[in-house]
Amino acid sequence: MLDFIRIACVVPEVRVGDPTRNTEDICAWLDKAEAEGSDLVLFPELAVTGYTCGDLFLQDVLLRTAEDGIAKIAAYSQKYPALTIVVGVPLRFGGLLYNCAAVISDGVIRGIVPKTYLAGEMGESRWFATVSKLLVTTVRCAGQEVPLGSDLLFSLEDGTIFGVEICEDLWRPVSPSARLVAAGAEVILNLSASNELVGKRARRQELVRSQSAANCCTYVLVSAGYTESTQDTVFSGHSIVAEKGKVLMENKHLIDAGYMLVCDSDLGKLRYLRQKNGHAGVAAQPCRVVLCGDAPRSDGSRYELTKLPFVPQTKAARQERCREVFEIQVRGLAQRLRAVGGKAVIGVSGGLDSTLALLVAVEAMERIGKSAADVHGITMPCFGTTDRTYQNAWMLMEKLGVTAKEIPIREAVKLHFADIGQDPNKLDATYENSQARERTQVLMDYAGLCGGMVVGTGDLSELALGWCTYNGDHMSMYGVNASVPKTLIRFVIEMLAESERFAKAKDVLFDILDTPISPELLPPDASGKIAQQTEDLVGPYALHDFFLYYVVRYGLAPKKVYTLACRAFSDTFDSATVKKWLITFYRRFFTQQFKRSCMPDGPKVGAVSFSPRTDWKMPSDACSALWLSEAENL
Repeated sequence: MLDFIRIACVVPEVRVGDPTRNTEDICAWLDKAEAEGSDLVLFPELAVTGYTCGDLFLQDVLLRTAEDGIAKIAAYSQKYPALTIVVGVPLRFGGLLYNCAAVISDGVIRGIVPKTYLAGEMGESRWFATVSKLLVTTVRCAGQEVPLGSDLLFSLEDGTIFGVEICEDLWRPVSPSARLVAAGAEVILNLSASNELVGKRARRQELVRSQSAANCCTYVLVSAGYTESTQDTVFSGHSIVAEKGKVLMENKHLIDAGYMLVCDSDLGKLRYLRQKNGHAGVAAQPCRVVLCGDAPRSDGSRYELTKLPFVPQTKAARQERCREVFEIQVRGLAQRLRAVGGKAVIGVSGGLDSTLALLVAVEAMERIGKSAADVHGITMPCFGTTDRTYQNAWMLMEKLGVTAKEIPIREAVKLHFADIGQDPNKLDATYENSQARERTQVLMDYAGLCGGMVVGTGDLSELALGWCTYNGDHMSMYGVNASVPKTLIRFVIEMLAESERFAKAKDVLFDILDTPISPELLPPDASGKIAQQTEDLVGPYALHDFFLYYVVRYGLAPKKVYTLACRAFSDTFDSATVKKWLITFYRRFFTQQFKRSCMPDGPKVGAVSFSPRTDWKMPSDACSALWLSEAENL
């Protein structure tokens, strides 16, 4: 159910021209790969003999010993029936020699894949034939009848499918892996012997990343190590695993050998994206599928997780992400303002969301040749407003130079309570929602008065949980934060606070960042501080954004979301707390869809968006029983 697969990349210290020694070494590495619980173990191109044998590839004794080596590896693999092995070896068929990958599991050579494109730089055509020369689809190898060809796919017991290509195949405009992926391959294994040159490691990494992204697959490359270096050529021993454009694992040293790297890949994420986007099942040419090995046994414990999946881990990457988000928000709002030709009206509370919306609006006005004064910020103090947020709201508007206005709504809300018969001492949902709707009415009517449009402040996390008042703060003419999660908003504001553009507002921005998140709809405590803290009521936004990312972005089931969250937050929340808030997430996510079904326009800034027009189409009356049942029984 967790859909992980564990991959071991092995770069042995190959002795060139010594298949006997290399075979023993490969078998020893299998012991280590098994000890790590690996599902797939990949060795470099021609690892049985060494890649740089040159004219020794024409020697009968080398080739016979190499084939014997494959037989010994196959026999040794019976010790580890859960392990699938892919290793490079030169093999003769029909009087010609081929650069091959042998796929082995549980004592059986499951298939042999010859190299499609020979490397001209290395003069491979001097010894090897291309796959186009093959006249047969099966061959006798090491005493076994084995499928042969570049059209082979290998299916594990659970249906996990992988394909194989060799070195140069990756560097061609149309690689064999494109065909394999179109036919259903989820993992591509590349046995390589790539010499090292200045800048080539980065190019190799980019190729692997781009292949994995374009093909929505996990791409694994393992290259021959430095012990193959000879004459004018040095080999790097580069290993890299990429999943949908993200590097999961890579060796650290530029020139390397004699090591093994192990990591997990999440095939469940890839399967969801393929199902959603139609990446597989469109092959122009059919492929043969060979049954090969047990189902993956990985529990995903080698898969890197972060508590904040929407937020890059390094500061440089965060800054870049935040700049991109802000620019998209600004351009989207600027275009809307240019189209309607009006002013921007924003309710300013002194909280995170309205702060970011105000910063976006000020920048957008400048982009269309207007001044910050064309942004109208309105603070609307009521029963829950604290002095800290009130002062911050005013200070922020003054520092940014917007047109600032205060419209208290206490008396209007009290009058409304009297009209509908609400007890003002009853601090229920009506007490809170009446304030939110009064604020929205004020903003809408003021926008009509000044010839402007209301800019919404609600964020992606609030929309996921329905933590907004229907036709209250839920509504606007344009919601600039609608696809920005709460955990990322903090970092966008921090980036802007540190920028020269908003240097005048730096101090107040950092104080806003330090203020507890609250809708301020209930009275402050006895000391005048915020009493109603959102995360005490609805749960930690860090957890909810984690749930949101994996539920909506990748369609993961409650059991897997829970498992990943328990691992990611093991030092923060116990499993009972994770389960409690996961149930809350699913309950609110389903019951609050009606709010997302009629949300205003807003700029999409990331892969997760709730726009009912382009991104998220869910019935408002969908039954949540399946999801809640699985979550409650964890």
